[in-house]
Amino acid sequence: MKVDVVVVGGGPAGLSAAIEIGKRGGKVALVDDHPRLGGKLLGQLHQEGKHGFWWKGFELAQSLQKEAQGANVIFLSNKQVWGLEPGWKVYISDLVKDEAGLEIEANVVLLATGAVEKPIPIPGWTLPGVISIGAAQVMTNVYHVLPGQKILILGIDILSLTIGRSMKLAGAKIQGIYMLPKSPFSKQATPLLQLEDMKDMTNYAPSSFIRLSGKLLQNKTGRKIAAKMYPRMGMKMWGIPIHLRKTLLSINGEHEVESVTVSTIDIDGNPTGGLKNIEVDAVCISGGLSPLYELAATAGCKFVKLEGLSGIVPLHNHELETTVSNLFVAGNITGIEGAKVAMAQGKLVGRTISRKLDIGKISDSDIEESISHVEEVRKLSSIQFHPKVFEARQQLDKLWQQWKLVKS
Repeated sequence: MKVDVVVVGGGPAGLSAAIEIGKRGGKVALVDDHPRLGGKLLGQLHQEGKHGFWWKGFELAQSLQKEAQGANVIFLSNKQVWGLEPGWKVYISDLVKDEAGLEIEANVVLLATGAVEKPIPIPGWTLPGVISIGAAQVMTNVYHVLPGQKILILGIDILSLTIGRSMKLAGAKIQGIYMLPKSPFSKQATPLLQLEDMKDMTNYAPSSFIRLSGKLLQNKTGRKIAAKMYPRMGMKMWGIPIHLRKTLLSINGEHEVESVTVSTIDIDGNPTGGLKNIEVDAVCISGGLSPLYELAATAGCKFVKLEGLSGIVPLHNHELETTVSNLFVAGNITGIEGAKVAMAQGKLVGRTISRKLDIGKISDSDIEESISHVEEVRKLSSIQFHPKVFEARQQLDKLWQQWKLVKS
């Protein structure tokens, strides 16, 4: 097969980019390893903003797929890209059918591969009934199957809060959301660090008390006071107890999850006793996300590690081109952010690639408009995965300019 562009990843970024290129007459092949396109959109169901608008990701995924079909995008679902050769040759294998692999020749490759969850090992984490929060999202919101009836969530973040609520609405009893244990795997998580990460999330809390308390978290002294005063029984959001001062010591069971052992902790994350066993039949671990960058590594990209982007990302410019010619990135491979940012990036990179290949009529002002749109969406996003994302983006720009100087 010969095409203008191969897009790897059928999530919000990949679909949005494919639409931009395809509607201008470009020939696009979109490869995704899942049976249904949409990526994490398929499992997203939550309220956002102070007005309580319901974000229904599965409906948006259907709309994007329909639009991509209208733009004559070639869909290659249930297929995995296992190799890239500059030029470009993209090697693909089928994940379902026993058939020969496919080789695609393309002028440009876009990697919109998304993110992967970070594992947090604790005693008992290999028992049946222990899953990641992302797996719980897919089971509940995509396949309509609850992971359990009495569920405990480990890790306090935007994912655990929204997915915990989804499982509660679906009929599960959420025993609580607990702090990650302090360890190298959790970046030495402590209640103080947790409150720093949460200081901007409180603006969108359903409780007026929690929104008011958020003002206390804006400085270090306030966070220290809040951590010390945090109720030992936790605070409830949507009826789900959030335990900032408790963590799991172990997950227990002979053949499957039967209970967990929890302990109170001080503001520095150290267990202080008060052990208690809680009966559960499922534990969902939310250890955070990191960019999925392996294909970019095989292609020879230069990488940078920035905390605000939640890990290692391919070095790229404002127009989302990497250090490898004709290789672009969009979505969570560029840093962990929400679906709205991913779609805005997809539209931008679709225009960038179209201009590079002389597909349609794309002006410099079109590109500048798209760059500004990405920045505006980022600023207005009600879901922020890292409080230092804006500083990280600025640092990324500086690193790109330094690389260009060295290259020249």
